[in-house]
Amino acid sequence: MSLRPFLLSSLLLLSACASAPPPPPAHSDALWRLIERDCRGVEGPRGDCLRVETAADRRDVLVKDAHGDYQFLLMPLDKVSGIENRSLYQRGAPNYFAAAWQARSLTEQALRQPLPRNVASLALNSPHGRSQHQLHIHVDCLRADVLQALDTHAAALGSRWVPLPVLLRGHQYQARLLPGAELTANPLNLLAYDLAGVDDVGQWSLVVAGRDAVQGGPGFILLATRVDAGTGNEASAEELQDHACSVLTGADNALERVR
Repeated sequence: MSLRPFLLSSLLLLSACASAPPPPPAHSDALWRLIERDCRGVEGPRGDCLRVETAADRRDVLVKDAHGDYQFLLMPLDKVSGIENRSLYQRGAPNYFAAAWQARSLTEQALRQPLPRNVASLALNSPHGRSQHQLHIHVDCLRADVLQALDTHAAALGSRWVPLPVLLRGHQYQARLLPGAELTANPLNLLAYDLAGVDDVGQWSLVVAGRDAVQGGPGFILLATRVDAGTGNEASAEELQDHACSVLTGADNALERVR
């Protein structure tokens, strides 16, 4: 029996496997479908939905993200596309970042060790740097190199937005301080009305990083970056997070975001 037909078919099979397209990206409504399936039922949260809040001043859900052991997502219970949605900047709009900051306790529970304030972070991507069209704030740890950069330059920051003196992940970020133990001021308003402008806010991405010492007490550093095609910046500030939380777990490599 000749081996030539067998070898030829094997080569064709290997070639087909090598050229097979990558798996398709997640459907852009996957997170909204999760909310409808697991968070909006009369029986209460189930599956990946961990918590549902329906108080007078907030309607949001908390889910476990499949990427990384310590990452959670805070999302509106209602349909809200993302940072560009104008309803977020109306008077009386929910402060989703405040709710997300409270949710960092779940990251701490998953780590099974204390989560220092300076390591905790929240990230909201621009429409250009995300795959999902339901607003979702990533709750997780900062990257070790980002934490080091903030430790170095925090003392030079104030209550106005200024360019950070160094690039983060190769991208320019604007930064400012925000005092207070909790996020009583809405970071989205500080971005939209003090830096980006409501008409342009959809070109921006925002990170809130906890700090131990801001104007004599606990506070935050806000970091914002704008889409820049020239530098390949898609304004996906989640790039500043490490979903392996290497700074605390000692993991060999930071776990990057998944689009």
